[in-house]
Amino acid sequence: MAKDLERDLGLFAVIAISMGAMIGSGIFILPGIAMAEAGPAVILAFVIAAILVVPAALSIAELGTAMPEAGGDYVFIERGLGPSFGTIAGLGTWLMLMLKGSLALYGGMFYINFIYELPTWSLALPGVGMALPIPGVRALGITFALVLIAVNLVGVKQTGGLQLIMVIVMLVILSGFVAGSIVQVEGANFDGFFDEGLDGILTATALVLVSYAGVTKVAAVAEEIENPGRNLPLGLLLSLVVTAFLYALLVFVLVGVMEGDQLADSEEPMALATDLLFGGLTLGGLPVGFLAVATIILAALLALVSTANAGILTASRYPLALSRDDLFLDKFEYIHPRFNTPFVAILSTGAIIIFIVATQNVDEIAKMAGAFQILVYILVCGALIAFRERDLEWYDPDFLTPGYPWVQLFGIVSGIFIITQMDPQEIVGSVGLVILGFIWFKLYAEKRVEREGVAKGLARREAGRQFVRDTEEQLEQEDRYEVLIPIRQDVTREQEDALIQMAAPIVRRRGGRIRVVRFDEVPDQVPLDTAAEELSEAEVEFEERTDELVRYLEVPVEVGEIVSHDTRHAVVNFAERTGSDLVLARQEATSRLGTLFGRDTDWIMEHAPCDVVFVQHEQRGNVDEIAVVTDRSPFNDPLKVELADAMADTLGASVRFLFAVSEDAPDELLETIEEYHDDLDDLCTVPVESTIVRTNDEIEDLSRELESSDLVMLSTVTHRRLPDLVIEQRSDRLAAAIEQPVLLVHSKETRRGSFLRPILDRLLFD
Repeated sequence: MAKDLERDLGLFAVIAISMGAMIGSGIFILPGIAMAEAGPAVILAFVIAAILVVPAALSIAELGTAMPEAGGDYVFIERGLGPSFGTIAGLGTWLMLMLKGSLALYGGMFYINFIYELPTWSLALPGVGMALPIPGVRALGITFALVLIAVNLVGVKQTGGLQLIMVIVMLVILSGFVAGSIVQVEGANFDGFFDEGLDGILTATALVLVSYAGVTKVAAVAEEIENPGRNLPLGLLLSLVVTAFLYALLVFVLVGVMEGDQLADSEEPMALATDLLFGGLTLGGLPVGFLAVATIILAALLALVSTANAGILTASRYPLALSRDDLFLDKFEYIHPRFNTPFVAILSTGAIIIFIVATQNVDEIAKMAGAFQILVYILVCGALIAFRERDLEWYDPDFLTPGYPWVQLFGIVSGIFIITQMDPQEIVGSVGLVILGFIWFKLYAEKRVEREGVAKGLARREAGRQFVRDTEEQLEQEDRYEVLIPIRQDVTREQEDALIQMAAPIVRRRGGRIRVVRFDEVPDQVPLDTAAEELSEAEVEFEERTDELVRYLEVPVEVGEIVSHDTRHAVVNFAERTGSDLVLARQEATSRLGTLFGRDTDWIMEHAPCDVVFVQHEQRGNVDEIAVVTDRSPFNDPLKVELADAMADTLGASVRFLFAVSEDAPDELLETIEEYHDDLDDLCTVPVESTIVRTNDEIEDLSRELESSDLVMLSTVTHRRLPDLVIEQRSDRLAAAIEQPVLLVHSKETRRGSFLRPILDRLLFD
């Protein structure tokens, strides 16, 4: 049974990933170092660097829509130019990302050091005012590196939502800095704009190129992007334009508000500029300047630590990919059996980052990272030309680079030119990487691989994927009732069997099929295609036992597996893509604290394109009576009755409606409820009984009435975190009070009520 890979990164996630990788060292560390090279023309260096990235960005966008595979630029180069160039690209990108992570860790620690040496902080915090020595700054960077390595080793999940929030917060803080500072720009600071000449500008350009390495990071997760034909090029270009504009504006402000020598000597330019402008400012006794500096320092640390963490996560994927393609040592393929993360790849990546932080200077790290990045961009442009010129039938990207091949040729020529303008150390490093890559390939990998650039196997694999897509589209057109049963890794065999047996009567009545899909969630540290390659013992057993159960059912059942980094998103995407009519899933009872932090079930109910039913407790024995607790919901009640009737008809059971009213409820209300139950009875084909429960304790009395039932159906709605923390939903309370299997039913037509809904429910029924 083959596993599918779930695309769960939308446009905003692509923008957040790209900008989150770019907004970091580029503005918080490099402006001062670049100022020392180019003078006030450092502004042009950031703009030119963005322009030089465009050819590679457009090439990556096209290749990513033609081959949306995990691995990004390495895969494109390896498939287009061959495994020898792929080896160089993989090693180059690995080194570049490690250098970028090291730059963020080491440079970020100067912002912590800024706290110690800043006079205005000494006034606010007595005893503070001494600077840490450089070894102390390095030690801080190494400490943070060790923590982040541990985080990645155990597979702590990264969240696209958190990344998006961080990017928004960063944009707000930086925009506030520009708004408050731009009016204080001094024109005299721009005198001698071109004094350092073209050589200085080009050197600074090479230095700040690493600021735009987010392009490479997006390429590494191309296979996880939904609708890549639109979201990849649009998200990539939008993030590049916005980031370049933001950089140019921020550097303009920094140059305009600080003396040239002061900026050139600064290792924490954003914090220093904020302190110079607002450090002593107070408003009504409130230390506004102190808070402004604190905000900038906090923003810098969050951005730089996030960049370093993303660097470890993304960089570790490259030796793993090289190893899987037989281009690197086999030991880098090792996946830890407990944490499911590439242990050797992460440890090696982390060790090299620690070595760089301990031994290299900030400017040396930035320049070498830029050199390796340019080298990879040159190869990406060359790979696109190789694919285009081969005129392959299967190469059909959804996005075509405008200006081909001139854009790619410009990228290659400009990249080579920029490398020649670098210091000898960077030139030797770039040439050395190429030579080392070729030597390694010849001595180690060449005898292990038989493929060449643009391999036939890729064409066959893409043709197979197209067949699957065509077949899926054909199936979607059939008018059949689809029940999706998502199986998580923690669901037992008994629970899975119970879900299928519950779905079978519904499908048998409506005519259609059941899709049983195992959703495997893997840590972000593991590429999806790596996790999908081999079946574990549990996965083989899942396939075998499902096939065995299906043989005894009278409805068609299809079984599949999907690998993703986000199960809830994958479930919703699959339901939408296959046209599912009902999602039937298991749900464990959760605490109110779990509701406060957000539940996956709520997210699925809110986003699923179909009806959703969650099952609590296992079914035991025969089902003779199905109880439907009604609540006059215009959507949930009819759906509950429809499902109950289908199951009762097939199982030979009866249906009982229950409604709870207060002890002093007027007779008119009882008559209304009886008439309502009669209307619901008209929807049924099986015997129906109606019960109205007078009570002052709804949960206790209803649970007592339900003791004779074998299956209970309740309505559920998405939880509102704070209100439901105070007043728990009655469906949750009732489900927890009974032992029978419970079906929590949510119609796709249901919309969340206001936050007053739980309070009104309590007043009406308690």
